This record gives sequence, structure tokens and C-alpha cells, in this order.
Amino acid sequence: MKIERAAKAARAVEEAERTVWTGRRVLVAQAAVLAGLTLLLLVKEVPGMIREIKIYRMTGGRRAVRRYP
Repeated sequence: MKIERAAKAARAVEEAERTVWTGRRVLVAQAAVLAGLTLLLLVKEVPGMIREIKIYRMTGGRRAVRRYP
């Protein structure tokens, strides 16, 4: 009887350990989601950034201070 209870308890502990998410796993999952969202935002904004760079170059960039006071 005691052996059966001990075995049953051991099995329950093993199952609980397999299904419980540790803090490290949660942090890794959150970091993966955040990295994915950041990459998506960057890819979505690349055409706008390229357009802004072209406008900056057309206006003279840092040298434009002398021409446009």
C-alpha cells in the first residue's frame, strides 16, 4: 500500500515537472515574440526610411546649413 502511494506520488511529480513552465522558458518565449514584432515593424518601415534618406540627400544633408540659414 505504501509503495503504491509512493509510486503514484512520484508519477504525479514527474508529470507536474514536465508540464510546468519555468520562469526561464517564459522569458525566452517573451523575448522571441518581442524580437519577431520588432523585426516585423522594421521590415514594414524600411520603404519609409529609404524615402526619408533620399529626401535628406536631396536637401543637402548636413552641408545644407550654409545654403539654408
